[in-house]
Amino acid sequence: MSYGMSSGIHQYQKVGAYGAAYADPHRLVQMLLDGALDRLAQARGAMERNAIAEKAELISKAGRIIEGLQGSLDTDKGGDIAANLNDLYDYMQRRLLHANVRNDVAALDEISGLLREIRAAWEAIPMEYRQIPATGTAG
Repeated sequence: MSYGMSSGIHQYQKVGAYGAAYADPHRLVQMLLDGALDRLAQARGAMERNAIAEKAELISKAGRIIEGLQGSLDTDKGGDIAANLNDLYDYMQRRLLHANVRNDVAALDEISGLLREIRAAWEAIPMEYRQIPATGTAG
């Protein structure tokens, strides 16, 4: 992921985060992943309550966060990792559409599981690799 992520900051600020503009790039990605997971959990609850408009809005917000994560990928510098993440984010977007149209809780759970795996891998990055210059990439 590249670290000139003003669009990522904007996406996270839109979901109500405080301090995103001051977060280091590594923390910003964690916050974006958390924001997407939160919106998916809320969408799941709305789906179970049959709150259709709320469900659609929350799924849309999760999709915009995932879009921000996808847009921040540097596929030139990130190699196979960035390409694979790009494909995975694209898959998640398709599953979000499916979940919204079909009221498919399992699809939301699948996307949440994938995001949790990405977040766990992101958290496992050693500290010495987290301080990448603004022109660097982490995947």
